[in-house]
Amino acid sequence: MGTIYTGFTRSITAVSQAALDFAGTAFDIAFSLTGVMTLWLGLLGIADKAGLVKVLAHSLRGGVMKRLFPDVPEDHLAMGSMVMNIAANILGLGNAATPLGLTAMAELDTLNTKKGVATDAMVMFLAINTSSVTLIPATVLALRQGAGSTNVTEVLAPIVLATTISTVFAVILCKLFGRPRHY
Repeated sequence: MGTIYTGFTRSITAVSQAALDFAGTAFDIAFSLTGVMTLWLGLLGIADKAGLVKVLAHSLRGGVMKRLFPDVPEDHLAMGSMVMNIAANILGLGNAATPLGLTAMAELDTLNTKKGVATDAMVMFLAINTSSVTLIPATVLALRQGAGSTNVTEVLAPIVLATTISTVFAVILCKLFGRPRHY
């Protein structure tokens, strides 16, 4: 559609020039993002080898995850995938979190007695994943650095505050509007 419009307005030269001008900017941002993502993935790898990821996963799996997902057995594969997804989101590694989130949803579906209808656990996981609590927004920092920001980290406090508020609100709404539990 855009190509047809530029043909009618005879601005194809300007559009082509703008595409070429911004190709370099796009490369600079992508290159910067690659460097920061490599750094954080390396740190995550070191943290994993040091056992810190297991400590985070274990602490999440314990009290917090049991309360958020009471219908999911603690040793179920879905729980492990959800914990790793949430941990990746906390570290700001959304790209790494996506496959874990998809795996978690598939595993949660194995516990579903009504196929085609989302369970409370699925809704809660989706709400938490969408609100995405982030303590270290690695991707945002990389994009800001690539775009030439003079103070890359000035967004940390607002991001942590916003994601925390959105996640707490999402959890409260899921608990309020979820199906009543019968014991």
